Amino acid sequence: MSSEQIVLARPEDTDVLSRVIAASFHSLAPSAWLIPDEAARREVFPGYFRLFVEDALERGCAYTTADRTAAALWFPVDAIGEPSPADYDARLSAATGRWVDRFRTFDALLDKHHLTGVRHDHLAILAVDPDHQRRGIGTALLSTHHVHLDEADPPIAAYLEASDPQTRALYLRHGYTDLADPIQLPAGPCMLPMLRCRTAPPE
Repeated sequence: MSSEQIVLARPEDTDVLSRVIAASFHSLAPSAWLIPDEAARREVFPGYFRLFVEDALERGCAYTTADRTAAALWFPVDAIGEPSPADYDARLSAATGRWVDRFRTFDALLDKHHLTGVRHDHLAILAVDPDHQRRGIGTALLSTHHVHLDEADPPIAAYLEASDPQTRALYLRHGYTDLADPIQLPAGPCMLPMLRCRTAPPE
C-alpha cells in the first residue's frame, strides 16, 4: 500500500477504528497482562481504545485507510510532557471497570519513562486489522506522518513504545532506535521505548 491511500480519520470513524485497534491488539502480550481473561478483553478493549481515538481526533492526528482497516494515532508532545485527555481517569474507570487498576499501573509506567525535554510526536497506537496485516499498511501509515515530521523546521522527533520484538523490528526498519532500557510491567512483559530523530538538511 502507498501513502497516497492513507486518509485522515473523521469523527464518524470512531467506532470502527476503536474495534479495529481492539482486534489488532487483542493477542499482544501487554494486552493479556492488562486483562488476562480473553472474553473480558474482547468486551472491554473497544471502549478503552475509543478514548484514544477521540483524543487523537481532538488534539492529535488520526490516520486510517479508505476501507477503515487500520489506524495510526499520533499526539504532539512538548518538552514538558504529554497531557492526559479531559476527565481521563473517570472515563478510563468507566471503560475498564474492575480492571482499571492495571490500566492505571500501565499508564503510570509509560508516563514515568516517556521521553522528556524534547518536542516530539508520540505514536500511541499503530494498528492493522488482523485480516489485513502483512500488506504494507503499517509502513504506509508510518511513512505518511514521517513526511510531516521531516519537513518541519526543525524536523520533529517521533517516540513510541513497541509492544514486542516483532514490532520493534518493524520500527527499526523505519529509522527508529532503542531509546532506553525496556519498560517492565509487573510480573509481565516489557514495552520497548524507541526514538526516531532526523536532523535538518544543510542549507
